[in-house]
Amino acid sequence: MSAASIKVLVIDDEPPIRKLLRMGLSTQGYEILEASNGKLALEKLADSLALIILDLGLPDIQGHDLLRMIRGRNESVPIVVLSSRGDEAGKVQALDLGADDYLTKPFGMDELLARMRAALRHQLQVQGERPVFRAGDLSVDLVRRIVKVGEREVKLSPKEYELLRVLVQHAGKVLTHRFLLKELWDELTDAQYLRVYVRQLRQKIEADPERPQFVLTETGIGYRLRAPD
Repeated sequence: MSAASIKVLVIDDEPPIRKLLRMGLSTQGYEILEASNGKLALEKLADSLALIILDLGLPDIQGHDLLRMIRGRNESVPIVVLSSRGDEAGKVQALDLGADDYLTKPFGMDELLARMRAALRHQLQVQGERPVFRAGDLSVDLVRRIVKVGEREVKLSPKEYELLRVLVQHAGKVLTHRFLLKELWDELTDAQYLRVYVRQLRQKIEADPERPQFVLTETGIGYRLRAPD
């Protein structure tokens, strides 16, 4: 998908932010639509939208409520939310409601572009899931359930593999503790279980488990697997 074919809806009530995004994204070839509040945003929703950038602090509709409304109309469009610094609870709630990623204000344009590309890649991956995932030296064959780092085959326990499989299926996307606990144990249990399995998985696939390159921690929120190459 070329940038020229990507229509992005920017939902933010701050004119300077909208101007910054319009100028920065337009130079990359993106087609920009703008909405200064939730009501206008809902009017501009269309099937042709490729991605939405949503500020959670809107004047008319609470950002999480708007996110819920958007997901009710379009389950697949990638959504990157913008939030204030330190609002971890708000970020977690947004991700649990279906946002694909988040950025904390102030942010850099290069970082936003990287998050947008990751969200768009994730959508394509979900639409046509590849049987073999590759990121750097890590490869995961989802059909044969074979995990390798370089030429070395890695033996994982069933639960470690299930954790890696879920991360692979959502590679590049932040997965909250709540989401992962529900996926792996079918119920909300102590997050310590998740931390134990993440630590064990890192011991087996990371060159330096203390400085992971594949399973990345989003502090206070969850984990993200490095996006595929």
